[in-house]
Amino acid sequence: MSTPIRIHPDNSKLFEFRDKPLVLLCATEHYGAVMNRPFDYASYLKDARDKQQTLTRLFVLFRELQSAMNPYSTCKPESPDYIAPFARTGQGKALDGQPLYDLDQWNPEFFDRLHGFMSMASEYGIVVELVLLSNTYGPDVWALNPLNAKNNINGTEEIEWPDYMSLRHPQLRRRQLDHVRKIVEETNKYDNLIYEICNEPGGAVAADARFPVPSEVNEWQAAIARTIRDTEAGLPNKHLIVGQEAFTYTPWEQSSDLSFRGELFDTVNIHPLPNTTYGGKDYHMGEFMSKQLKLRPFRDYCLAVYGERKPLNMDEDNIASQYKDLDGWTIHRKRAWTALLSGAHYDVIDFSIINYCPAGTPQSQQHLRSWMRNLSVFVHSFDLVNARPLRSLVTGVPEHILEAVFGVEGDDIAIYLADERELNEGAGEPVQGGKLALTLPQNEYSMVFYSPVSGLYSPAVTVGGGDLILDLPEFQHDLLVRLTLTARTP
Repeated sequence: MSTPIRIHPDNSKLFEFRDKPLVLLCATEHYGAVMNRPFDYASYLKDARDKQQTLTRLFVLFRELQSAMNPYSTCKPESPDYIAPFARTGQGKALDGQPLYDLDQWNPEFFDRLHGFMSMASEYGIVVELVLLSNTYGPDVWALNPLNAKNNINGTEEIEWPDYMSLRHPQLRRRQLDHVRKIVEETNKYDNLIYEICNEPGGAVAADARFPVPSEVNEWQAAIARTIRDTEAGLPNKHLIVGQEAFTYTPWEQSSDLSFRGELFDTVNIHPLPNTTYGGKDYHMGEFMSKQLKLRPFRDYCLAVYGERKPLNMDEDNIASQYKDLDGWTIHRKRAWTALLSGAHYDVIDFSIINYCPAGTPQSQQHLRSWMRNLSVFVHSFDLVNARPLRSLVTGVPEHILEAVFGVEGDDIAIYLADERELNEGAGEPVQGGKLALTLPQNEYSMVFYSPVSGLYSPAVTVGGGDLILDLPEFQHDLLVRLTLTARTP
């Protein structure tokens, strides 16, 4: 195996994988590919490779409940089909009606599936973000966890669910860290791997003084990070650790200064949500599963943190993933393009991928999944090591249009133009007779228009540098202008 994926030595906002620069991008299944027995992960990964997706995210000790908002996903296996890292011994019943767990016995079926998944993803060149632990969110989800005292024979403490993300309980803490060590030991050999400590860590639940505050949750995350590092110290490979500092439940705030400036994480996952804060400013990036677009604060957050030394992944973007239709998929297409052309990475859950439908539906294949392939092909056609967001190049855009500009200044430039109106404000109405104003170095350029939907370019025309006004063709939702240097002016 080659060196594991790492932050690129010449561009800290980018990754290097198998000696090539890499942007992380995916419309992924809901992270239960290994834990959910009927799920055909081989077909899922084959399609992800076909769509040139570069990332997939994998939970290894978590399951969710079905809900009215989101009834089906790979992360919600039926109880007989849930595969945990621990063996069920048959001595009594857990809260889900299945046999109790013995936390001293590892489950061979789980690790067979884990290695099968990791090996196939490696063959296809797909990076796996392996999520070691997760928030348990409430009593009902905590009731599904093998580490819940009512689900195992090993004497873990009876706790309320917020305490799961803390160091308060010695037996629980020991079992969590044993789990982390085992997963790290099993997977250390893979180069297509990054570890996330905890999905959506949070503290100050209901402002209740009994429960951990964010600083205590972060101490727990630090202990897990030390366990990863200590375990890998005696193993061949060293992997990146990704994550985010604990958010505050009450009042809600997802702060991010510590995530970028502290030493806990190598790269930062941010779930695009309201009251995400950085540098004393609030970015309202949309309510959970709301079908809001909120493209301007989404872009502005990416640009605000670009000066930090760590990569940003706009992770698990769920703004419209519940809606498996053109409106929802178009919102995620716009946010994906905006993220990547603002120097970030992007992950959206594709809820069309479920058991017995491992590559999505014909509709999601035609739309969201094909659109992600177009974006991956496009962005990886750039000189990524030298490309940057270019914030001052565009000086004027049509009404209702937001721009994201990226590339190598004076050499190869992408200008993404997106209708930033919300659905109830006329989003999708044709943009007619628009003009784009920009300033380029005084050289000669080949200019083409590109469709994020079809993945096709227009015929090229030649333009000069200086202050330009370009006439745009009529378009709906989004359009891209690409300018490539053809001759330098003496």
